[in-house]
Amino acid sequence: MIDDSPNLERHHDVIGLLPAGGQATRLAPLPCSKELYPIGFRQVGESGELRPQVVSHYLLEKMRLAGITKAYFILRDGKWDLPAYFGDGADLNMRLAYLTIRLSSGVPYTLDQAYPFVQHAIVVFGFPDILFQPRDAFVRLLNRQSETNADMVFGLFPVAQPHKWDMVELNSDGRISRIFVKPSQSDLQYTWIIAVWTPVFSHFMHEYLAKLKTHNKGSEQRELFMSEIIQQAIDHDLNVEGIRFPQHHCLDIGTPEDLVKAVRDTLILQQKENCNKKSL
Repeated sequence: MIDDSPNLERHHDVIGLLPAGGQATRLAPLPCSKELYPIGFRQVGESGELRPQVVSHYLLEKMRLAGITKAYFILRDGKWDLPAYFGDGADLNMRLAYLTIRLSSGVPYTLDQAYPFVQHAIVVFGFPDILFQPRDAFVRLLNRQSETNADMVFGLFPVAQPHKWDMVELNSDGRISRIFVKPSQSDLQYTWIIAVWTPVFSHFMHEYLAKLKTHNKGSEQRELFMSEIIQQAIDHDLNVEGIRFPQHHCLDIGTPEDLVKAVRDTLILQQKENCNKKSL
């Protein structure tokens, strides 16, 4: 019999997961997948020529900075411009692969499509349409997981509009105790947008979704939020920790007003960085 249960001593791979199953209805119509919308510029080649940088490129760069060389995009049917753009990942010095899902009732179901490929790996997760700093955020999360052997470690960022985000409550020891999905009001300050998790959580999510599918067989499946699965993991005593980034921010480009802000803020930041480089 093959033992499919998670065994941390067997895991050597660290693999990135990027869900790209959404339809971007709030931004429609778009000429491309939302994950490929240009936000700012990057320098290419020895001459340092400027080229547009798409939003998901920033996430992949941060994963690569943390030493991650393998990542999966999980796509819904029709988003073929993503593999056409990134290809095998050679430009990022990564190995990229693409998994497809026909219909998804939420991010957990999208991610579960990758389970056969990541069940024995450390997963580094991020949303490819959310911008954030610092550049070494994943490095810090991976270091924390290695130091504490936590089942999950989240990157937590301050936000001013809790109704747009899933708000996180922390214990005094830095562990996450509760997550509230887009509350209309909240005194909490932090949301989560990136994560590192071990096969313990991958297995937990896979089994939890399988039970849901069996229970709801024959009925329409409501949309399931990633934070709901995380809360279930907390309630089942998985060790879930958070690292706060109080001096940094995050921005989801999912609405027209936030997309405008992302383009503006990124250009301003890149102009400042270029000025600093010239002054050195």
